[in-house]
Amino acid sequence: MMRSAIGVLLAGGQGERLWPLTRDRAKPAVPFGGVYRIVDVTLSNCLNSDLRRVFVLTQYKALSLNRHVRRGWSVLMGHGDFIEVLTPQMRVSHHWYQGTADAVYQNIYSIGSEQSSYVFILSGDHIYKMNYQKMLEQHVGSGAHVTVATIEMDAEAAAGKFGVLETDSDWRIVGFEEKPAVPKASRIHPGKVNASMGVYIFNTQLLLPILILDAENPESAHDFGKDIIPRIIGEYRVFAYNFRDENKKETSYWRDVGTIEAYHEANMDLVSVTPVFNLYDKTWPLHTWQQQYPPAKFVFADPGRTGVAVDSIVSGGSILSGGRVERSVLGYDVRVNSYSEVEDCIFFNHVNVGRHCKIRRAIIDRHVSLPEGTVIGHDIEADRARYSVTENGIVVVVRAESMLEEPE
Repeated sequence: MMRSAIGVLLAGGQGERLWPLTRDRAKPAVPFGGVYRIVDVTLSNCLNSDLRRVFVLTQYKALSLNRHVRRGWSVLMGHGDFIEVLTPQMRVSHHWYQGTADAVYQNIYSIGSEQSSYVFILSGDHIYKMNYQKMLEQHVGSGAHVTVATIEMDAEAAAGKFGVLETDSDWRIVGFEEKPAVPKASRIHPGKVNASMGVYIFNTQLLLPILILDAENPESAHDFGKDIIPRIIGEYRVFAYNFRDENKKETSYWRDVGTIEAYHEANMDLVSVTPVFNLYDKTWPLHTWQQQYPPAKFVFADPGRTGVAVDSIVSGGSILSGGRVERSVLGYDVRVNSYSEVEDCIFFNHVNVGRHCKIRRAIIDRHVSLPEGTVIGHDIEADRARYSVTENGIVVVVRAESMLEEPE
């Protein structure tokens, strides 16, 4: 059945809540886990689920994302398969994408040109492992026109953040609210709610006319959650699909890393002794494009000047030259020089830390060079005068504005 399906991955969001990490890149292009991008998680789900025809819709500051998909994902596909970037073409509109449904509508010719019975609508900015083939099996077996993937979560966590739906005893959706302040409780587990994951399956023959009708509606926000799903649940067979986690942990893992705090927390989980999100599961591998760098190197074993990393991820080309790193994620080509201490941090590629620095609970963007003696994360008020600092005290350091497009 997966051979009769195509995927449309929405990767054009600005990621305003992740600012300033999204100042120079699209949210799905933000690094994750040292060597990956956020978008790699969803694309890996596609590959592992045998969904091998995928359009990636980009828009906002998408150069690095386009390069990444072209370099790392096109080569994985066989004859007749593709993962193809579609930039805004304005074939049916004179505007940028106005919402999730409008983004798909503006690419209706590309979608219609592919022979498919089903269309997956996917989001490129969530961290989770899901077999889309199982979802399609339920979709076909239930005779659904549309299926919405859902995850059960606490009502407080969903309030004002996620679409929440109601179902009958057959899991047919009978009610849907987008980001309600007081979400309705689950039919099975009071105190929990069924939240939309932003993953949908549409029968192709239904999706295309629905998108056209929505585009012609001047009162619509042209969004799947706000407009499409609530409008069609009374007329068509719309069912919920309960998330089945391929992460193989006791608790289902699905994270929206749309804020600095959530993004930092998800990366810090990766360096724990037993992380909830497992990067090392060979049965559900995460794929990416990796730059060619030499192995990571740790030098100097002198008292007080030891190059060491504990409870950390250190990517290729990085050198810990007499510096100590704890509970941190380091990207490519990072250098931590002598007598420096790094704790609970995320370093993007090409970061240089001078001698005698003390860096704690910080996210350092690519190509940032910290001068000798820099202190970050130890005096929040001083940090606020120089950097972007979240309410919970996570410091984000980006380089000065530059028109140059340097490699990430």
